[in-house]
Amino acid sequence: MKHSIVLIAGAGLGLLLGPLGCRTPHPAAESRPDSETGLNDRAAAFAHYSSGILLALNDDPAAASDEFYRAAKLDRTDAGLLAEVAKRLIEQRRFQQAQEVLGWATQLPDAATELYLQLGFVCSQLGESGKAIAANRAAVRRQPRFFPAWNNLYLNYVQIGQLGKAWRVLGEAGAQPEPAPEYQLSLATLYLDYGERSPQRRDAARAQALTLLQQVNTAGTLSALQQIQLADGFNQLGDSAAAARLYQAALDHTTPTAPLRDLLRTKLTEIYLRNRDYEPALEQLNALIRDNPANAGAQYLLGRLAMEQKRWTDAIRQFQLALQINPEFETAQFDLVLARLAAGQTEIALQALQAQRQRNPDSFTLEYLTGLAYHEQQKYAQALEHFERAATLGQADETNRLTASFYFQLGAAQERTGNRRAAARSLEKSLALAPDNAEVLNYLGYMWAEHGENLKRARTLIERALRLEPDNGAFLDSMGWVLFKQGDARGALPFLQAAIAKSEPPDPILYDHLGDIYAALGEMQSAREAWSRSVELAPNESILDKLKSVSPP
Repeated sequence: MKHSIVLIAGAGLGLLLGPLGCRTPHPAAESRPDSETGLNDRAAAFAHYSSGILLALNDDPAAASDEFYRAAKLDRTDAGLLAEVAKRLIEQRRFQQAQEVLGWATQLPDAATELYLQLGFVCSQLGESGKAIAANRAAVRRQPRFFPAWNNLYLNYVQIGQLGKAWRVLGEAGAQPEPAPEYQLSLATLYLDYGERSPQRRDAARAQALTLLQQVNTAGTLSALQQIQLADGFNQLGDSAAAARLYQAALDHTTPTAPLRDLLRTKLTEIYLRNRDYEPALEQLNALIRDNPANAGAQYLLGRLAMEQKRWTDAIRQFQLALQINPEFETAQFDLVLARLAAGQTEIALQALQAQRQRNPDSFTLEYLTGLAYHEQQKYAQALEHFERAATLGQADETNRLTASFYFQLGAAQERTGNRRAAARSLEKSLALAPDNAEVLNYLGYMWAEHGENLKRARTLIERALRLEPDNGAFLDSMGWVLFKQGDARGALPFLQAAIAKSEPPDPILYDHLGDIYAALGEMQSAREAWSRSVELAPNESILDKLKSVSPP
């Protein structure tokens, strides 16, 4: 998740200036026009301020900021004036002048904590991380339970790559006595953010976040917004049951506005879909559509629900409805393609992808789905071309698109085009990301078994796949085949027999394997029967040759 440094509008952030001041004075402030001769500084400052007000009313913010800056330079004791000038300079992105003004403001004895926050922001924008950290440190010293200061200090260290110091900041923030629920919720959010940034401390960060969320959950009455924040935290930690209870409570026991009510129902629907709890998901979606039939998001989620239940025609219809309401709904466009692929409408899917390509040719999802479509058509070289293009785009993207599923599809295309070495690398990457993916375990193991390569590891992979799915006919076939390749035809036989018993419709490859095993065992009649059944299901010259070789004279 991303966070941004908090900038309190109308205020500033600062250190005791000294080294934080502007390096180059503004030239307009160096001399005063003759008309100002004899005026004291405060009167001249008032004149410049009044001029700035008039310029602002005439929609000339840059010139207005010049006048305000001159006013501040002449009167450095008016905290309200300095804060207002700093705000306007920041809006104009004149950060060096804003830094100078905030330096004067934070020298005043009654400088507000928000001024230090604002100064830290300005210093960060100028790339002066040390000064930004010092400013935010000053803010937390002045007001230790003002969470925006801790937030900004944490982000200062994150932005310069000092995650160890960022971790210590979180510990300091957590040590403050009697924190309010809002403070604890915000700190939990930063711990979750830290867990995403630091794999080494991910578990510790998530444990700290969970502790904070549990404390808030038992603290007493929460506002609707706090309930939602708390639910979001539990949801991110994977406790979907707790998240759903809190979302439902916010929905039932408050009077949320229509947009908030829709948001809560959407969050509940996503949890139910993720948990394959379809009935309550459908209940929430029907409520969303009852309140607003033109809710494209609800129509889309109904499509997702249909996809989960493999109702491809219903999914296609729902995604089309979502796109009628919002033609620019890109996620619905791509999921419509997936539904068409699942329904066997490959040509229509490719046409839709080509139309998308005209609008956005450099899309990871576009290339990935195009690869899937060509793979469905058994055009493996074309599929591989698009998967490789997707890999290039995925590596350049700040989001990690190269998932276990992606590497599986890439490896399958590489294997189909004859590059087993590249396929093995891709499939190993997939397993590194998802070690218990039974389909990938079986695919890699069978690929090696089929070619008599790495048979020991192939067997280990297939055994792992079978432990995960002991009744999978394809995996049983793979186990029998790797045993056969290792010279154990007798041990292979029961696996092939079990695979055939569990496969519907009958698979000609399984009968071919069974024939080879019987032949190795010297049971030629059984071999002939198995090969004959194979060619009945799918004529094959090589299997016919086997039959001829063992036919009785």
